[in-house]
Amino acid sequence: MVLRGVRVVELAGLAPGPFCGMVLADFGARVVRVDRLGSVGDVSLLARGKRSLLLDLKRPQGAAVLRRMCARADVLLDPFRSGVMEKLQLGPATLLQDNPKLIYARLSGFGQSGSFSKAAGHDINYLALSGVLSKIGRSGENPYPPLNLLADFGGGGLMCTLGIVLALFERTRSGQGQVIDANMVEGTAYLSSFLWKTQHTWLWGQPRGQNMLDGGAPFYTTYKTADGEFMAVGAIEPQFYELLLRGLGLESDELPAQMSVADWPEMKKKFADVFAKKTKAEWCRIFDGTDACVTPVLTFEEALHHSHNRERASFITNEEQQASPRPAPQLSRTPALPSVKRECFVGEHTEEVLKEFGFSQEEINQLHSDGIIESRKPKANL
Repeated sequence: MVLRGVRVVELAGLAPGPFCGMVLADFGARVVRVDRLGSVGDVSLLARGKRSLLLDLKRPQGAAVLRRMCARADVLLDPFRSGVMEKLQLGPATLLQDNPKLIYARLSGFGQSGSFSKAAGHDINYLALSGVLSKIGRSGENPYPPLNLLADFGGGGLMCTLGIVLALFERTRSGQGQVIDANMVEGTAYLSSFLWKTQHTWLWGQPRGQNMLDGGAPFYTTYKTADGEFMAVGAIEPQFYELLLRGLGLESDELPAQMSVADWPEMKKKFADVFAKKTKAEWCRIFDGTDACVTPVLTFEEALHHSHNRERASFITNEEQQASPRPAPQLSRTPALPSVKRECFVGEHTEEVLKEFGFSQEEINQLHSDGIIESRKPKANL
């Protein structure tokens, strides 16, 4: 795998950090998650391919353990707000002095500087500050976030992963590590570059929810079917739009022009009436195999069993029969080989990991005795 041999120390956090660590593990990195002493379990549920160490970072002995680990690591993944690691005497200045090759990846909501850098926040707040939230929502309604996918996972976790891979690549030339300031606000804004560059064009000339790509157009939205399911329509190009009309049993010469914005609300009602007359399965039989850009809105369970996804093995199942998406993108020579074993228990690998990072059994015993580390082995099922 492409990241084989890369050692990653991930400090336990929520959503974006664990996702970043999981992607690195999927593509071959050896990822150790450092959990906080007293943690009951992994709340991220994104531990595939990782191992877990329980460590008290708030005590000097625990911080010293992490410092020794980072001296042998390639990447440190820090999910805390600005200043937290410095208070623990584990900031970049300290750890890069010990290990100049270390990639110190800082993943936060608002970044390492600025008036909001030490403020609490969640996906919706980062999305709001990036400007993107103002563009998302139905006409006449409040803006609403697309779950927590955009800021947490797109602008945060995935952008941080990109930063780490870029820094690892640059290190092959310079031999030097560096600090990555990845944050959800700027990452989300960067993802929205197309919106910024087209904001004064005809694409976004109408209020929120009334434009071509935000649900305003009758040919780029979803419709309810007779059985209460939904179909997604994305027939933008004229030739695709013509196939949409044909599938719906409508004649283009009897309808307003496709790009007549003033007629879009009435056209949406007309299309909705037609879609409501057949079930999702019936519409699939009409549109599958055409270029009308009409597809069913699948549930997770339906997505698992859809013919296209099955043919491409787009989802994987672990040894506990839990399904999840296969890592993407696919690489032809060095593809990801995600673990199918159960995800680690908190503290399951404490001693194993410390030995790999050069700690003696005597040192490990002392850390146990001092309450700096903890080991939790899974109980056998009898």
